Formats: sequence, structure tokens, C-alpha cells
Amino acid sequence: MFFWHERRAGIDVAITDRHGGVSSAPFGELNLARHVGDEPAAVEANRAAVAAELGLPAERLVFMDQCHGATVEVIDGPWQGDPPACDAVITRASDLALVVMVADCVPVLLADPEAGVVGAVHAGRPGLVAGVVGAALDALADLGARAPYAVVGPSVCGRCYEVPEEMRAAAAAVEPASATVSWTGTPAIDVGAGVVAQLAGRGVPVTWVPGCTREDDRLFSYRRTSPTGRFAGAIRRYAVDPAYLIERPSHPTETS
Repeated sequence: MFFWHERRAGIDVAITDRHGGVSSAPFGELNLARHVGDEPAAVEANRAAVAAELGLPAERLVFMDQCHGATVEVIDGPWQGDPPACDAVITRASDLALVVMVADCVPVLLADPEAGVVGAVHAGRPGLVAGVVGAALDALADLGARAPYAVVGPSVCGRCYEVPEEMRAAAAAVEPASATVSWTGTPAIDVGAGVVAQLAGRGVPVTWVPGCTREDDRLFSYRRTSPTGRFAGAIRRYAVDPAYLIERPSHPTETS
């Protein structure tokens, strides 16, 4: 169920994989998205299973209607009705899991434990160019964050994200680190590298969870198979259990 999971004192961060759910092909098994054509009952069962693993009821998961923009929504409790149309959500509330769904885009989870603020960001190529990462960091700062850290989840790698030259140039104009070449030497974009560079440029320590969604069949990838499901990054604040204070999992990759 979890591709990666970490608990630091007061913060729970998880990235799901595609296993441990009830969806059938091509959404098998742990699809969390309602909009891809999967059976609604299967999606709800999958969401409830993830929530249970996080120690929450399903209604404490907050999803987004992701728009490939830079809109940030501040959440103060369980969301009623249709999910907010945005690409970043932040909260001070405890025991509320903020969720970003992806199948090649970059999931970014942000936290400042001392300020008691967390956020989830959906950063695809359009969001990278639009500045969603900076917008989310600004919104966290407005809520008192002074020393946030980030977990950046797996996404399609630059080798597998071939694009027209003009598209690469547009991304590079915003973040030069995103410009790269594909396996065959054609123009490509590494959105994950661009996101990490933007975070580092703001002085944010980053844990970059390795993996390419197109190459790793434990994860959903729209570039590999379409239609397909969505995996997720989730983050929440929780009441500190003293046992967690000595539980410090190793980081796959860290930059700062």
C-alpha cells in the first residue's frame, strides 16, 4: 500500500503505490481517483483503506480538484462537497490528511513541525511553470511557517518525458534545472528536478523519494498506460506519541 512512509515527531507523510486495493484493471489495484473511469465503490473502498492505514476515518482525507495551476487553498477541517479546485492545500488542523493524486506529475508534501503547518502540492509541468511551489511556500509562511521541509515523491523522470523543444524552453525559462534530454537525446523535461531546484532555491531541505513512474510498475503512470489510476502523497499532523520521537526512518535521498 505504501511506496514510502515516514513519521517524524508530529508529522505523518506517506506515498501510496498501486497495490493493496480492490480496483480492477486498468485501475488495479489501489486507484484513489474518482475521475478516471473506475468503479465508484472501488475508489471509496481504496480511500477508506488508505485512511485506515493512516489511522483516520475516510472523511478526514482532503483531496483536490487539480487544475494544473498555482491556486492554494487553506483548509481548516474536513471538506464538505466537491473538492476544492486548486493545486495546493495547506492546514494547521491536526489529524487531517491532505492528499495530492498523481500518475506522472510530482507530489510535494510540505511541513513545518514547529509552526504546526502542513501542505500538499500537485506540481506537473504547467504547475512548475505557473509557480505552484512558490505559491504554496508563501501560503505556508502566511500561516507562520519559518523552517519548512519537503518530501518530493516519484514522478516521470526526464529520460521518459520527451517534449517539443519550445515546451522545454518555456520550462527552462522558469527553472533551468528542468531542462534535459530523453533516452534518445531529444528535448525533455525533468519536472521533479525542477521542483527540487525551486525548493532548494527557497532554502527548503528536501527528501527526494527516488523512482520513475513510467519505469516502475508499482506506481501508476499515464505515460506508460492510459487509462490508468492515480497514486497519492498524503501528509497530516498528529498528536505526538512518545514512541515516534525515537522512530527516525532513513531517507532514500536528501538534498538541502
